[in-house]
Amino acid sequence: MGLFGKKKERVVDWSEKYRMQEKKATAKKAETSSDLGFLGDMANSTSTSNNITWDNDSVQQSKDYAQEKRQKLTKRLLDMTDRMEDLSNQIYHLKQRIEVLEKKLRINFQ
Repeated sequence: MGLFGKKKERVVDWSEKYRMQEKKATAKKAETSSDLGFLGDMANSTSTSNNITWDNDSVQQSKDYAQEKRQKLTKRLLDMTDRMEDLSNQIYHLKQRIEVLEKKLRINFQ
């Protein structure tokens, strides 16, 4: 029985995708080994466990994640720059006010 009394009968099987990738990898490996002749046989016998199959979805997700992080960083930097500019403007206006007050009081600080 599922959560709150609902029964879910759907099962997701990811093993089929893995099997398809393995078949493609072995077919590609067999194709390249037949092109290389006796060198292909040596390559097959020495490194059978070094096959790395990249999942396009995971590569795309990592690219999306990096893009998202880059956008967040850009936004943070823009916000910080805007705040610094606002503070700089406030300091400038305060300096101007102090100069006006100094002139009114005839004080000469330099």
